[in-house]
Amino acid sequence: MKSISRRSFIRGAGGAILALPWMESISLAASRPAPAQRMAFFYVPIGVVRRGFFPGESQADIPIGNSPPIKDISWVGNQVGFQPIQWTNTLQPLEKLQEKVTLITGMDRTFQIGTDVHAQCASCFLSSAEPFSITQSAWPLDRTLDQMVGDHVGKTTPFRTLELSCNSHKDNLESIYFDNISWYGTGHVAPSIRDPRKLYRRLFATQEIQRFRNITDLVLEDARSLRLELGYYDKQKFSEYLDSVRTIETQMDRLEEMKGELKNVTIAEPAAAYLPRGEYIRLMGDLMVVALQTGLTNVATLMIGPERWNTPFMFEGLFDKPVSYHKMSHNQPVYVDQLMQVDRFYMEQFAYVLEKMDSIRESDGSTLLDNTLLTYGSGLGDGSTHQYNDLPIVVAGKAQGKLNTGAHLHCPDGTPLANLWLTQAQAMGLKIDKFADSTGTLKPLIS
Repeated sequence: MKSISRRSFIRGAGGAILALPWMESISLAASRPAPAQRMAFFYVPIGVVRRGFFPGESQADIPIGNSPPIKDISWVGNQVGFQPIQWTNTLQPLEKLQEKVTLITGMDRTFQIGTDVHAQCASCFLSSAEPFSITQSAWPLDRTLDQMVGDHVGKTTPFRTLELSCNSHKDNLESIYFDNISWYGTGHVAPSIRDPRKLYRRLFATQEIQRFRNITDLVLEDARSLRLELGYYDKQKFSEYLDSVRTIETQMDRLEEMKGELKNVTIAEPAAAYLPRGEYIRLMGDLMVVALQTGLTNVATLMIGPERWNTPFMFEGLFDKPVSYHKMSHNQPVYVDQLMQVDRFYMEQFAYVLEKMDSIRESDGSTLLDNTLLTYGSGLGDGSTHQYNDLPIVVAGKAQGKLNTGAHLHCPDGTPLANLWLTQAQAMGLKIDKFADSTGTLKPLIS
């Protein structure tokens, strides 16, 4: 039996390198390595429609765009602490994984007056610095949580952190502050990868990609020899993994073919506007999951779209042409139904990623999701009113049993979002007592 670890590689002709998931047949010696703990973020821009997302608000007034932020629209009768999750229209796609998700409400961020609301809510989402505490920037922007955790858990992975984005447009309508949530520090963005092919090549170090379109073909000879040494279960798992990689390649080829066709058509919007959003998001999600599964990284961020950009996107299955969520958000009374459809559409993509992670078994019998802290969230509580209070937050994954899951945690009014980040940082092993403007941890969340 060869002694190769879970993070070993199969190398084929042409410079292709394929990272392997954990398989018991090829683990080092007789002991099973403990699964690594991972952290990931799924950021949704421009907030949500509250009446579709938050329990108890289905009959709330529909706000008029550009109105002053609502100071207190918390759920009437909602008691502080844990309670069962009420599966609203937007949250319903998560119900199948209800034991592994936690809805968290009542979390606020403090807005620093004098800077753009959208730029601040995106760029500062994972840093939550106290207002006016950062003198080198117009935004309260500091080193983000993912980068701090990456310093701690990314020392042995090929990529300390991985930053992804689903913004395919190249029109650069806004500055980098509207289009990035991960930052090395004030003024130093961690640039995200937006092209699935570039991300694929970066993860798997593929060379001569135009000559060799299918990475699995390059390593098939080595894979066959390895497969002979695997047990029955691992043979099945190995086949599933290679099939997953092939599927990713097929999806990339399809989107690239579509891009080429759109360039030859005269259309009002940029060609990228017509790329199907769900397929694009799921493809980037698949690549993120593979990177976490194989130990290429333990920390990743996935920004689903940019803040405030009016460039339209094609939400397949919802509308017959590309639409601008930001423009619609400022006229919520007219577009409330369409906006809630988009909110649910994004939640369906999040649920897709969760279900995929929960199907991947690790060395101790747990799943990849069990060993991951995956947070869905937005820097605005409501895109129409630009409110910074009561943000929409869902935490998925059990963090290896460190956090309670399967319920709705409603926090006391005014609880800083940084309290969640401090709680997560400690769960990931950081020895810190404060993060940004935190006032403590979310003690009910801690198992």
